[in-house]
Amino acid sequence: MASYVPPASFGGDPPTRRDDEIGLQSESRTVDIGKVLDDGPFTGFQKLIVLLAALSVIFDGCDTQVIGFAIPVLIKEWGIARNAFAPVVAAGLIGMGIGSACAGLFADRFGRRWAVIGSVLVFGFATAAISLAPNPTVVAVLRFVAGLGIGGAVPTAATLTAEYTPIPFRTIAITVTILCVPLGGMFAGLFSSVILPAYGWRVLFLTGGVLPLVLAIVLLFALPESPRFLSRRPHRWKELTKLLGRMSRHVTDDASFVDVREQSAEKHVGFTALFKDGRASDTIAIWCAFFMCLLAIYAAFSWLPSMLANGGLSVRQAGYGLTLYNLGGAIGALACAVIIGRFGSRGPLLLCCFGAAASVGLLMTVNVVQHVSLLMAGLFAHGLFVNAVQVAMVALCAHVYPTGVRATGTASAFSFGRMGSIVSAFAGAAIITAGGASSYLLMLGAAMTVVLIALALVRRHIPRSIR
Repeated sequence: MASYVPPASFGGDPPTRRDDEIGLQSESRTVDIGKVLDDGPFTGFQKLIVLLAALSVIFDGCDTQVIGFAIPVLIKEWGIARNAFAPVVAAGLIGMGIGSACAGLFADRFGRRWAVIGSVLVFGFATAAISLAPNPTVVAVLRFVAGLGIGGAVPTAATLTAEYTPIPFRTIAITVTILCVPLGGMFAGLFSSVILPAYGWRVLFLTGGVLPLVLAIVLLFALPESPRFLSRRPHRWKELTKLLGRMSRHVTDDASFVDVREQSAEKHVGFTALFKDGRASDTIAIWCAFFMCLLAIYAAFSWLPSMLANGGLSVRQAGYGLTLYNLGGAIGALACAVIIGRFGSRGPLLLCCFGAAASVGLLMTVNVVQHVSLLMAGLFAHGLFVNAVQVAMVALCAHVYPTGVRATGTASAFSFGRMGSIVSAFAGAAIITAGGASSYLLMLGAAMTVVLIALALVRRHIPRSIR
C-alpha cells in the first residue's frame, strides 16, 4: 500500500491525520499529488528549484536586452542607419516567438527540465557567437537562434516554478521568477555601461553568452523534473517517490499517484484544449493582452536607449534610462504579486494597466534634455506598471490552465506576445524616425489601453484569498 508519511514533529509522535488531509485516496490508498504539493509546506528544496528557474530567467532577460544597449555603438562603428537594425531586432523576436511555441509543446511532452536547460544552452551559445559577427546580417541570424532559446526559457521556467510551489505561495513565486527578466535587463545595463566604453560590443556579447553556459552546466546537475509531470508517467514513479522525499513528503516505494484536482479539469489535452471547457474567450483575451503588453515592453527594450540618445542624451544616460525602467518593473511586479495574493488579479491588473497608460501621458509633457531627472522618474514609473502587468499575466496563465496544458497555454500566450514584440521592432524604428519621442510614447500608451480592455474581458481571474 502507498502511504504518505508526514515529517515527525518535535516533542512526540506526529499527529494523526485523515487520509484526505494528506493527499491519499481512501479506497485505493494512492497519493493525490496535487493535494500533497498544493497544500503542503514550501520547503528549502522547493525554494532552491525556484531559485534555479529564476537564475535561468535572469540570464534570459540579460541576453534579451543586451542588443538594445549595443545598437547605438554598432550604428556608429559600422556607419549604418537605425532602420538597418530593425531586421536584426525582428529576427531575434521571431526566434523568440517560435521558441516559445515549441518549448511549451516540448515541455508538456518531454518534461520541463530539459526544456529549461535546452533553452539556456541555445541562447548562451548564440549570444557568445555574436561577438564574432562581421556584419548586421550575421548578427540577425545569430539573434534568431538566440531568440529560440530566449523564447523558451521564460514560459517553461514559470511552469516549473508553478508546479513546485504550494498554492499560498504560487503567485509570488511565479512573480519572483518572471521579474528576473527586468532584473536581467538591469544586470545587462550595469555591465554594458562598464564593458561597452572600455572593451567594446564584442566583449559585451561574449560575456552575455558565457555566463548562461556556466548556468546550464549547473542546471544539468541540480535541476530535477517537475513532480506533477512525473506523476503522469507511471514508469517514472520511483523517481517521483525519491523526489518527494527530498521535499519532505515521504511515500512508500510502491506508491501510485493521481492528480484529482487537475485531472478533473482536463477533459481535453493538446493545443485545442486551450479553446475547450469554457476557456476559449479567456485564451483569446490573454493572447491579445500578451501581444500588446510585450509590444510595449520590447519597444522599450529595443529602442528606448536609441530614442533617448536621439533626443539628446548620452549613451550612458540612455542606458540608465532603460535600467531604471527595469528597476521599476522589478518593484512593481513584486508589489503587484503581493496584492494579487490577497485581493485577486482582476482589480490590480486593471489598475496597473491604467497606471501604465497614464504614466506615458505624463512622459509626453517632459522635455528630455532639460528635465532628465523627471524623465528618469517617469521611465521608472512606466516600467513599474507595465512589467507588473506582464509578470502577473504569467501567474494568471498558471491559474487558467491545468497541468496537462499549462506549459502549452503559457507558451502560446508568450508566442502571441512575441508577435507583438516583432511588430515593435519595425514600428519602433519607423515611429522614432518619423515622429520622434512623442509618437513613440503614444504607441506605448495605446498598447497598454488595449491590454486593459483585454484583461477586463478575462473571466477566470485569480480569486481573492480567503485566508
